[in-house]
Amino acid sequence: MNTLLFDPFNGAAGDMIIGSLLDLGADEGLVRAAMRSVVGEPTIERVDRSGIRAVRVRAHAPVVHRTLDEVLDRVAESDAPAPAREMARRVFLRIHRAEESIHGPGAHFHEVGADDAVADVVGACTALYSLSPDGVAVLPVALGRGFAVGAHGTFPIPAPATVAILAASDLKTAPGEEERELCTPTGAALLAEFSTVRPEDLGPRTIRAVGYGAGSRNPPGRPNVLRSMLVETEGRAHGDRVDILETNVDDVTGEALAYTIGRLMEEGARDASATPVVMKKGRSGHLVRVVCRPDATDRLVGVMAAELGTLGIRCLPMVHRAVAERTIEPVTVTIRGREYTIDVKCGWSGGKITSFKAEYEQAAACARDLGIPLREVAGTVEAAARARFIERGVLVP
Repeated sequence: MNTLLFDPFNGAAGDMIIGSLLDLGADEGLVRAAMRSVVGEPTIERVDRSGIRAVRVRAHAPVVHRTLDEVLDRVAESDAPAPAREMARRVFLRIHRAEESIHGPGAHFHEVGADDAVADVVGACTALYSLSPDGVAVLPVALGRGFAVGAHGTFPIPAPATVAILAASDLKTAPGEEERELCTPTGAALLAEFSTVRPEDLGPRTIRAVGYGAGSRNPPGRPNVLRSMLVETEGRAHGDRVDILETNVDDVTGEALAYTIGRLMEEGARDASATPVVMKKGRSGHLVRVVCRPDATDRLVGVMAAELGTLGIRCLPMVHRAVAERTIEPVTVTIRGREYTIDVKCGWSGGKITSFKAEYEQAAACARDLGIPLREVAGTVEAAARARFIERGVLVP
């Protein structure tokens, strides 16, 4: 698989991320169009940073601060591809959650709501979309130290918003060697949103391409650049990122729970369940838990609120989920004199099959067709799959 590996040894900002991805081979025309639709034509040029040639991107945006709704409207109206717009929306929601955790509900965006930040986020998401890597990993992010002045006055470095964004992710950090802000809130939010793979899970890798994005400053000594690499690794990355949604209910019938779980799965949940729990004052209830992709969170929260009448839903954002490599093996079997082809879902680890199971809907259709128990169909299909794997010399449980 081809993985995009960010190496923010000297921090990260939105313009540096765009520059590094353009240097890596992202579609410059697509990125220019996306940024132009937000603030006008950007400047993209090659510069020198301590002897390293890097791509410098400037949005030329006026200093205009916007509310979250205004920012999201500008993202929605941009000329970025739809998947990039959705990713940019999630980046700003990430930043907004961080701002509210610091300043309370209704916090204003200030610097990260300025038009140049909107252009940087839209441009970076478009650049990533154009590269379409199989996964993204981020090495430890250098943060810097000292103090700086912003809209709220003097603040410690790293900025409180940067810290809050990183705390809600599983990215690793490093102090950095300079007394200045190395990683901005926008840079932190983009890297946190992009990340899908832990670097330690990549294993041996071959570097296929390298890109450098330049920061605005050019201090002597340490190069002010962000490095990104396209690396080739064996197999698949062993994880992804999901949101977990939870709520407790004590006044919902079993039929309503079953219906809600069905709706959640239809609306894109990866998994949904209801677990019996004992709630306050000894009341019996259920813990409803949903696992979903981050881009489905808002939609599924709406389903939970509408169907369950719950007043509060907890969201655990971007939780790392270990995922086994999966394949589908079509298996043809003869049952009661009739031939059927049914898929078998296989889980792999280290070149060995760790689990395999007949696909439920297909096996159930076969069982109904023949008027026999489902377990008979599943057992026959899985036995045939086992025999096929053994013939190939594949280890099976």
